[in-house]
Amino acid sequence: MSLLNTGLAGLASDIKVGVLFCTRLPIGSSAVINGPDVARAGWAMPIAGALVGALGSLTYWIAVALGLPPMSAAMVALIAMLIITGGLHEDGLADTADGFGGGRSREHKLAIMRDARIGTFGVCALVASLILQWSALVSIAEPRQVATALVAAQVSARATLPAFMRFVPAARADGLSAEIGRPPSWSVATATAIAAGALVISLGLTGAVVALLLLSCAGFFMGWLSVKQIGGQTGDVLGALEQGGAIVILLTAAALYRSWSP
Repeated sequence: MSLLNTGLAGLASDIKVGVLFCTRLPIGSSAVINGPDVARAGWAMPIAGALVGALGSLTYWIAVALGLPPMSAAMVALIAMLIITGGLHEDGLADTADGFGGGRSREHKLAIMRDARIGTFGVCALVASLILQWSALVSIAEPRQVATALVAAQVSARATLPAFMRFVPAARADGLSAEIGRPPSWSVATATAIAAGALVISLGLTGAVVALLLLSCAGFFMGWLSVKQIGGQTGDVLGALEQGGAIVILLTAAALYRSWSP
């Protein structure tokens, strides 16, 4: 099984699953998505990220065209992407921070992560994530560069998820990660290739290599931490990983773009 022999209908189905799983966009399907569907469609998560980044970039362009300064336009773009995704990954980040930061044992940490309430660690993690992403966009400012950075960040951050699910065991016998299982190797490889292409377009070859190395480091660290803290990964951990990946790419883009400025 590979991407080449899934057929056009299979490709379209995978993309639809990826978009439905990663966003709240209405794309004409009310069918229930099951775990094997998501595992197979893991390669399409970066495509869903490209859509989120493109809509965020369009929002930024419109805000700038209406006369808003970069600081305001950047926040409007982030809010637009939050609405598009329903805060899915942000919720995972907050739950992970609360569980890892406030739990006394593995079972206590997992119980906290399932609690719908948000605690101090979760609030601090969300504030830090939004400020870091916002400050990176403000630093970049130029609309075309913001667009390429946003798309690359959203694509590559979601491309880390299939690999993480394949190589880091699920922490629970039930829940999102356990239901999805391990995405096939071809899906992981395809997602990685899509992310690499987006990073090369946005950051150039050298910048893309740096960004991929930083993403890999973030993934290895998150894998080690989640295994140490709760014995593996959960859907919340995946959300935290996505947010961390987006931050890494936006900060890398901000640093590179500033070095390219005359």
